[in-house]
Amino acid sequence: MIGPMSAQPETAPTAERDAASTAERDAASTAERDAAPTAGPDTLAPPDAVPALPEDRFGNRELSSLEFNARVLALAEDESQPLMERVNFLAIQANNVDEFYMVRVAGLKRRQSMGLSVRSMDQLTVREQLARISERAQELAERQARCFLEQVAPALAEHGIRFAHWDDLGEAERGRLHDYFREQIFPVLTPLAVDPAHPFPYISGLSLNLAVTVRDPDGHVERFARIKVPNNVPRFVAVTESGQVTTAARSGAAVSFLPLEDLIAAHLPTLFPGMRVVEHDVFRVIRNADFEVDEDRDEDLLQALERELARRRFGPAVRLEVAESMSPRVRELLVRELDVGAADVFSTPGLLDLSALWQLSDVGRPELERPAFVPATHPRLTEGESPRSVFAVLRDGDVLVHHPYDSFATSVQRFIEQAAADPHVLAIKLTLYRTSGDSPIVDALIDAAEAGKQVVVIVEIKARFDEQANITWARALERAGCHVVYGLIGLKTHCKIALVVRQEAGALRRYCHIGTGNYNPKTARIYEDLGLLTADPAIGEDLTALFNVLTGYARQPSYRRLLVAPQGVRSGIVERIEHQAEIARSGGAARIRIKVNHLVDEVTIDALYRASLAGVPIDLLTRTNCALRPGVPGLSQNIRVRSIVGRFLEHSRVYIFGVGDDAEFLLGSADLMHRNLDRRVEVLVRVSEPTAAEHLEEVVELAMADDTAGWDLGPDGEWRHVAGPGRRDYQEELVRRLASRAE
Repeated sequence: MIGPMSAQPETAPTAERDAASTAERDAASTAERDAAPTAGPDTLAPPDAVPALPEDRFGNRELSSLEFNARVLALAEDESQPLMERVNFLAIQANNVDEFYMVRVAGLKRRQSMGLSVRSMDQLTVREQLARISERAQELAERQARCFLEQVAPALAEHGIRFAHWDDLGEAERGRLHDYFREQIFPVLTPLAVDPAHPFPYISGLSLNLAVTVRDPDGHVERFARIKVPNNVPRFVAVTESGQVTTAARSGAAVSFLPLEDLIAAHLPTLFPGMRVVEHDVFRVIRNADFEVDEDRDEDLLQALERELARRRFGPAVRLEVAESMSPRVRELLVRELDVGAADVFSTPGLLDLSALWQLSDVGRPELERPAFVPATHPRLTEGESPRSVFAVLRDGDVLVHHPYDSFATSVQRFIEQAAADPHVLAIKLTLYRTSGDSPIVDALIDAAEAGKQVVVIVEIKARFDEQANITWARALERAGCHVVYGLIGLKTHCKIALVVRQEAGALRRYCHIGTGNYNPKTARIYEDLGLLTADPAIGEDLTALFNVLTGYARQPSYRRLLVAPQGVRSGIVERIEHQAEIARSGGAARIRIKVNHLVDEVTIDALYRASLAGVPIDLLTRTNCALRPGVPGLSQNIRVRSIVGRFLEHSRVYIFGVGDDAEFLLGSADLMHRNLDRRVEVLVRVSEPTAAEHLEEVVELAMADDTAGWDLGPDGEWRHVAGPGRRDYQEELVRRLASRAE
């Protein structure tokens, strides 16, 4: 092992933040800081006597994000995918682009408005980045619309699933829909006029709206009004073969879906009696949803965060989506009132907001879906004729679980539930970043607290888009008697760790879980993640020390089996990369394999470039963002970069350094990004159990194999789809292998 595993994570200095103006603090939001090159607190100086690296060695992080969405869209366009999977990929891609604009583009626009001149990793100005983003996003929007209108919708129609317009319906169907509108929709609609007495209304982010122009029959003056399409009723109204109107069709029978905005449009005369409806069109606004809480100035973090959540609704507009049929004058009105630039107006044929296509998952067409996948219980955790507790299993050795292939419910969830029910368990400590709405993990923690156990939960209430849910969980846990902590000032607690302290034979024994994914049973069925369950005393001591750091004022100088950010992960990773480079320079066998979601940290990328120049073969598996340029002669010719996009979201982080018996294996929560390495508490754990290490190696080797389908990144920054006959589907192959292991 190379040096100490980590240094103490410390809170960020506050003097500069206290001295900054309010505008400067706002400009230093997460999106901006991620975009600005920074060394970070644990940077190592590059070794002497290495060649200088070219200035154009980095790709653009924002454009890399859009290219991930292009890969998702490509799966929606892929006719070899099951039809309902293609529908789901369209919904995922639409949601991803929304979040990209709400956070990343919003951050760039804020920097532009404040005149901040920091360039991106590839030396683009903010204006240049926004121009390239707009151009690429427009291309993707057009591809998405064509994919739905020309490919997916016709294919669905062939199977009896149709998207109808009001004019396509028969009289009987219209009659039933009239009744549905009158009883279920009309009472919640509120037309808002725009005139000298009625200012232009606030348009909430992500809402679907109708822009309506009406005219008095006795005059020639036209008036504008806006109607918000309700977001608390299903977007698509189903009309089945029998003519029944319902909000979901589950029987598998033929069904027509009428978009709710079409139903409202057909009843506009009811909403504007005595007026003539001249025209109507659909539009949608994306707003800045990023914000920052000044943790140094607010004593009550919950109250400060709730105040900022209320402000999020009123963020500036960053994107306007309009129906292709919208008249120029209405479009100009919206552009003026919403204060968006021409480059941020997207004219879309067909349906807006394809994220609503998730509703089609209820139609009940198994023949259009992948075969049902049921996670298996890990063989070590199966309950035979003599059931054993998770604690008894872990006393015999570590267990590495791989979700969703290994069941979360019968591994991690069972571990927490058994700890809550076990009378010998004295304490449970856990970090909670995101969880499900009806979380059995939270229920178990509440049960444990009510049973008199000491329960400590670090709830990260700043987890983006889950802030309100986490505030609710925090208060429920506090009411049950749990000790709830909100982490460290200036840092997000992103690590996924759990510690159980149990009384055994007159002594205390610690049981641990360290994972790459959240304690969320729902996402554990669709996110690919890894977790180590262990009773290793060294790891138990490390987690005890780390929890003391998170809950108190402890300062831990080093850990035995962990790397902990923000002080130790970057330096630990770079140190290991440089050690492999030294081995290669001396003629030894060296190798680096890394699987992460994002690779955009300049210090780490430069270390990988230097290792490549030293002759180290490097395999990188990145899901979304990658600012490294592989395969460039004289820079990165020894580096390969691949991306896997499939039915499960690749989410685990694995680091492998070396070969054979000298290889070191790490897994944990940390991506190679500024926010993870500098502004979050992250944990990587060294995996030493041979079977677990062998599985980690198998996972990465399978993903990088020449006969595995995937996306390869070229030196020009273009992703190339490597697929076709004779190539394995990585995730389906893991389903097969782990199913055979269970048998």
